[in-house]
Amino acid sequence: MNWKHVLLTALVGSSSLFAGAQKINFTQADLLANKTPKNFLNSLPQVVKWVDDEHVILNLKVHPDSSFKKQLLDVKAGKFSEWNEGTSTVVSASAKQIVVKENDLFYKANGVEKRLTNDKAEEKNPTFSPDSNFVAYTKNNNLYTVNISTGKENQLTTDGTSTTLNGWASWVYFEEIFGRPTRYRAFWWRPDSKQLAFMHFDESMIPMFPIYNSEGSHGFVEETRYPKAGDKNPEVKIGFIAPEGGATVWADFNEKDDQYFGWPVWKPGTSNLLVYWMNRGQDNMKMYDVDPVTGKKKEIYDEKQKTWIDLEDRVSGRVNFINNNTQFIMQSDKTGWNHLYLYTSDGILKNAITSGNYTVTGIKYIDEKNATVYFTARSRENTARSDFYSVKFTGADLKRLTFGEYNHNVSLSPTGKYFITTYSNVTTPAKMTLVDTKGKIIKELGDAKSEELEKYNVAKTELIRIKSADGLFDLPAMVTWPMNMDPNKKYPMLISIYGGPNAGTVMDGWNWSANRQFYAEEGMIQVAFDHRASGHFGKAGVNYMHRNLGYWEMEDYKTMAKWFIANGQADPTKVCITGFSYGGYMSCYALTYGADVFTHAMAGGSVVDWRLYDSHYTERFMDTPEENPQGYKTSSALTYVDKFKGTLQLVHGTMDDNVHMQNSIQLVQALQNKGKDFEFMLYPGGRHGWGGAQGMHFANLKTKFIYKYLLEKPVPKGALR
Repeated sequence: MNWKHVLLTALVGSSSLFAGAQKINFTQADLLANKTPKNFLNSLPQVVKWVDDEHVILNLKVHPDSSFKKQLLDVKAGKFSEWNEGTSTVVSASAKQIVVKENDLFYKANGVEKRLTNDKAEEKNPTFSPDSNFVAYTKNNNLYTVNISTGKENQLTTDGTSTTLNGWASWVYFEEIFGRPTRYRAFWWRPDSKQLAFMHFDESMIPMFPIYNSEGSHGFVEETRYPKAGDKNPEVKIGFIAPEGGATVWADFNEKDDQYFGWPVWKPGTSNLLVYWMNRGQDNMKMYDVDPVTGKKKEIYDEKQKTWIDLEDRVSGRVNFINNNTQFIMQSDKTGWNHLYLYTSDGILKNAITSGNYTVTGIKYIDEKNATVYFTARSRENTARSDFYSVKFTGADLKRLTFGEYNHNVSLSPTGKYFITTYSNVTTPAKMTLVDTKGKIIKELGDAKSEELEKYNVAKTELIRIKSADGLFDLPAMVTWPMNMDPNKKYPMLISIYGGPNAGTVMDGWNWSANRQFYAEEGMIQVAFDHRASGHFGKAGVNYMHRNLGYWEMEDYKTMAKWFIANGQADPTKVCITGFSYGGYMSCYALTYGADVFTHAMAGGSVVDWRLYDSHYTERFMDTPEENPQGYKTSSALTYVDKFKGTLQLVHGTMDDNVHMQNSIQLVQALQNKGKDFEFMLYPGGRHGWGGAQGMHFANLKTKFIYKYLLEKPVPKGALR
């Protein structure tokens, strides 16, 4: 079949999303101002929280012109009532809080404020004990508590220095293992408030990376202990201590071992701590049950893979204990797909709960009484959609609870009786529906699609699949086509990507925006690509990246770009790829290794050589440079500078503490040494991203690039911020 003929016929015959005659065109001025027609899309309610299984608080508009107000929905009655803090069925949140003012802590309760600390040092991450009698925090890299009633401060550790950290995470743990939302916190209250667990980091052996700030007459250097691939990591040990102080009990691990620890959790119903341990090679993960009184540990789980294991905790918990802690449910992707498994408390596998070629993305609720797990997964029918399922602990009676060919985002009631789903696909604006967990629709809560929307000429967006060059994968692409395409013309193509392992961006959801509509009317093909290792094809697909970052992503991107050139009227002289961070890496790689297909790139905050990035992230996929020298060589954009051609816009923040500016500087030098031309912009003081005036400047820089090189016409009035 002549797919090109079929596709072009479809595009010419349907240049807008909604069929029908006499469509209204948007004005350029309105689109540039991000102004849509009145009632163009209806506002959907927002789930605030479930109060109980029969009541949920929604933020909604009772009329299109009204403001959002909180309403309480009685699920059984199907009726709304105005909600306020005094509503009897709602449990009010605790009025107690800790306020930080001028680096000191203040306790507020019932309108009364009490000062807890009074010194020049900054108290960080103040955290209530579960019984609210103490607040724990770190100060000068030591761990402290303060007794709220007496005001007595207790210094729990004393060896804190610039390189010895107590309860404050070393950079690589903060960035790659615990996550930025933790704000470097590395201490955990025991549920009974009788102890704190904390991590002790010695990072004196980690090379210091200087980050220069140009402010003032002399500038200054910000020092970061940042382990690059192959460098020494921090030495870590786990301690337990009472909130009043005293002797520290150390968990039975050797801090001199080359290892990592994950975010620990307290074992439900006990005083023990569950600790995730991983070797430096990141292909062996163990879970230990640690006694905080003696420090002794007991191994209850051991997993090995040929490639790597993610140490970061799974969404909603890697492990969930059930049946009075006699069993636990574990998430693992050891088969090539992330699934649920039932184990005894001693780590003996009873059975797989889920199986097959689909990816479980999180547990929503475990109904122990009925031995049922409610979970989300990439749809078994379409990996670009998320669905909601239930299954028995035995693996029997798997049910899809969501409906239709949509991408679902689910909010479940506390004990799993009802759920609210917000769902859409590329051609259907979002809807919201209340459903019971037997699959029965209880109440329609909203539909973003309006009568006004159907009156307008909306650009056609679709999700298509493109066969990989080796024939193994149907690669997903999201495309918004130019308006009123001429079958005799070629159109510039802008490809937006991220590209990292298990970090796909193509999902089958409504994504219309004034900006997309504007560029469709300007005549640009706008696409997002996902490669074989993006998560659509499970861990089995992601494993292709092992010891080989860059190669398979670029091979798949090249295949997809070629398809659009051959079948979608893409101009082969104007194939532009853009991304930030890992997406910046892929954009740089595209104009070096992939320069036979890609002609333009806008790259921000880019890794250009994996020897320049941190140990934990890089080695997870690549192993160390000593173990995999060829992989590091072939994955580096610097290796292919001789092949560089096209037009590159390279940008970086000067104080990027994640992907150091060093990356862009080394690429700049390599390009200069080869006599290559390019565009380069620095954002002074910028980290791994920037806002304010610099953010607007960056947006304008990209807009100017698009008009100069892709659209080849003046930037219209109002397009620049």
